[in-house]
Amino acid sequence: AINAFNCIQRAHQNSLEIYPQFLFLLTIGGLRSPLVCTGAGLLWILGRVVYFVGYSSGDPEKRMRGAFALAGLLVLAYETCAFAANLALSN
Repeated sequence: AINAFNCIQRAHQNSLEIYPQFLFLLTIGGLRSPLVCTGAGLLWILGRVVYFVGYSSGDPEKRMRGAFALAGLLVLAYETCAFAANLALSN
Protein backbone atom coordinates (compact mmCIF):
# COMPACT_ATOMS: atom_id res chain seq x y z
CA ALA A 1 0.00 0.00 0.00
CA ILE A 2 2.87 2.37 0.81
CA ASN A 3 4.57 1.65 -2.52
CA ALA A 4 1.34 2.32 -4.42
CA PHE A 5 0.90 5.64 -2.62
CA ASN A 6 4.51 6.61 -3.38
CA CYS A 7 4.05 5.78 -7.06
CA ILE A 8 0.86 7.84 -7.29
CA GLN A 9 2.44 10.73 -5.40
CA ARG A 10 5.53 10.69 -7.64
CA ALA A 11 3.45 10.59 -10.82
CA HIS A 12 1.43 13.54 -9.57
CA GLN A 13 4.55 15.50 -8.62
CA ASN A 14 6.13 14.76 -11.99
CA SER A 15 3.05 16.14 -13.74
CA LEU A 16 3.13 19.28 -11.60
CA GLU A 17 6.80 19.83 -12.48
CA ILE A 18 6.14 19.96 -16.24
CA TYR A 19 2.74 21.68 -16.13
CA PRO A 20 3.97 25.33 -16.16
CA GLN A 21 6.09 24.69 -19.26
CA PHE A 22 3.15 23.02 -20.94
CA LEU A 23 0.85 25.95 -20.21
CA PHE A 24 3.42 28.46 -21.48
CA LEU A 25 4.02 26.57 -24.72
CA LEU A 26 0.30 26.00 -25.22
CA THR A 27 -0.52 29.68 -24.71
CA ILE A 28 2.25 31.25 -26.78
CA GLY A 29 2.18 28.62 -29.53
CA GLY A 30 -1.60 28.89 -29.63
CA LEU A 31 -1.30 32.53 -30.64
CA ARG A 32 0.22 31.35 -33.93
CA SER A 33 -1.61 28.09 -34.58
CA PRO A 34 -4.59 27.58 -32.27
CA LEU A 35 -5.93 24.41 -33.87
CA VAL A 36 -2.54 22.70 -34.12
CA CYS A 37 -1.75 23.59 -30.52
CA THR A 38 -5.15 22.38 -29.37
CA GLY A 39 -4.47 18.99 -30.93
CA ALA A 40 -0.95 18.89 -29.51
CA GLY A 41 -2.26 19.87 -26.09
CA LEU A 42 -4.85 17.11 -26.16
CA LEU A 43 -2.17 14.64 -27.21
CA TRP A 44 0.00 15.75 -24.28
CA ILE A 45 -2.88 15.44 -21.81
CA LEU A 46 -3.79 11.98 -23.08
CA GLY A 47 -0.15 10.93 -22.83
CA ARG A 48 0.07 12.21 -19.27
CA VAL A 49 -3.05 10.25 -18.29
CA VAL A 50 -1.56 7.06 -19.78
CA TYR A 51 1.75 7.84 -18.03
CA PHE A 52 -0.02 8.41 -14.71
CA VAL A 53 -1.99 5.17 -14.91
CA GLY A 54 1.16 3.24 -15.83
CA TYR A 55 3.30 4.87 -13.14
CA SER A 56 0.70 4.35 -10.43
CA SER A 57 0.58 0.63 -11.24
CA GLY A 58 4.05 0.22 -9.72
CA ASP A 59 5.43 -1.52 -12.82
CA PRO A 60 8.29 0.58 -14.28
CA GLU A 61 7.69 -0.73 -17.80
CA LYS A 62 4.13 0.60 -17.90
CA ARG A 63 5.07 4.23 -17.32
CA MET A 64 6.80 4.39 -20.71
CA ARG A 65 3.47 3.88 -22.48
CA GLY A 66 2.75 7.57 -22.02
CA ALA A 67 5.94 8.69 -23.75
CA PHE A 68 3.93 9.81 -26.79
CA ALA A 69 3.04 12.90 -24.74
CA LEU A 70 6.46 14.24 -25.71
CA ALA A 71 5.33 14.44 -29.34
CA GLY A 72 2.64 16.90 -28.31
CA LEU A 73 5.13 18.89 -26.26
CA LEU A 74 7.56 19.05 -29.18
CA VAL A 75 4.84 20.36 -31.48
CA LEU A 76 3.99 23.03 -28.92
CA ALA A 77 7.68 23.97 -28.60
CA TYR A 78 8.00 24.22 -32.39
CA GLU A 79 4.92 26.44 -32.69
CA THR A 80 6.17 28.68 -29.88
CA CYS A 81 9.60 29.04 -31.50
CA ALA A 82 8.02 29.70 -34.89
CA PHE A 83 5.83 32.39 -33.32
CA ALA A 84 8.88 34.03 -31.69
CA ALA A 85 10.87 33.87 -34.94
CA ASN A 86 7.96 35.39 -36.84
CA LEU A 87 7.79 38.25 -34.34
CA ALA A 88 11.55 38.81 -34.45
CA LEU A 89 11.71 38.86 -38.24
CA SER A 90 8.55 40.91 -38.84
CA ASN A 91 10.30 44.28 -38.53
